[in-house]
Amino acid sequence: MNIDGKAWRTIWLEPGGRAVSVIDQTQLPHNFTTLKLSNCQEAANAIRTMVVRGAPLIGVTGAYGLMLALQADPSDAALEVAFEQLNATRPTAVNLRWALQRIQNKVKPLPPAERAEAARAESTVIAEEDVAMCEAIGNHGLAIIKQLAAARPSVRQQDPIQLLTHCNAGWLATVDWGTALAPIYKAHRAGLNIHVWVDETRPRNQGASLTAYELGREGVPHTVIVDNAGGHLMQHGHVDAVIVGSDRTTGCGDVCNKIGTYLKALAARDNGVPFYVALPSSTIDWSISDGIAEIPIEARSTTEVTHIQGRLANNEISQVQLSPDGSEGFNPAFDVTPARLVTALITERGVSAASKKSLKKLYADT
Repeated sequence: MNIDGKAWRTIWLEPGGRAVSVIDQTQLPHNFTTLKLSNCQEAANAIRTMVVRGAPLIGVTGAYGLMLALQADPSDAALEVAFEQLNATRPTAVNLRWALQRIQNKVKPLPPAERAEAARAESTVIAEEDVAMCEAIGNHGLAIIKQLAAARPSVRQQDPIQLLTHCNAGWLATVDWGTALAPIYKAHRAGLNIHVWVDETRPRNQGASLTAYELGREGVPHTVIVDNAGGHLMQHGHVDAVIVGSDRTTGCGDVCNKIGTYLKALAARDNGVPFYVALPSSTIDWSISDGIAEIPIEARSTTEVTHIQGRLANNEISQVQLSPDGSEGFNPAFDVTPARLVTALITERGVSAASKKSLKKLYADT
């Protein structure tokens, strides 16, 4: 994707393949910096501290983290330690364990001397597959946006298609293109008149900082809103559809995504607004059927609730306290939207109803 006219991905191998570099997302939107990861510990820290975030990108970073571990020690014992170290960094997104298991299954039958190179090759395949899946999601989502545009009454044909998104499910959450934002980028490049309402997405403000950053660099018209404004906009007919991403989707279509997604789905249902979820198959957890009961919800630091980071008038980046001294915080990072509230799932294989029957038909080979 584009940053000031230059094409970037979120993660890439350094020459020689002994390290990987990533965009440091904790510094956005005010500072664009990159960070080199040279060992497994650095990869684990990057995932834990959200230098990299977004389910697909977490998975790819984890895969490269195993590669880095095997470069240092290709033994069975070291592989197991690195697997557990990386897997423990973010418990909710299923892509991480999926990618780690894929690397583990690839290298374990091999002699230790061949493992690091095999891990490098497989990690690169996973990264390229993610790009291809996200672009395919974009194409399927573009068809939906075109249908939304065509279905509007004639008096609204000249108005922009109004889309609302929550958190960041753009290219910064993947290797490239993104999930929920991929259809938006495709629509913009196809010349469709679109406008995006960007939820700020407290507590970490990934919408206000990352989604707005992406859309601005791509030239997509957008407006940042507080999280609680979405329902109001829907009531007054200012939202044609909601489109979000997913950190884990059950085989029955329940969707676990950034905290606040469930409330957007409720508002959409009450106002007859379509609610779409865009995700690659690597985000589907076929082992569970009840998202509310079975998906572990990560509780992050309460500082993310009681404090906020931003740019001061002197251009210094600083964290400031919002709440009074002594007030406790609670910070569940995700919530689960039941399948009954989801209009459709947009995957790399096509559009599916949020149901076990429909998903199994789409992924009959899994």
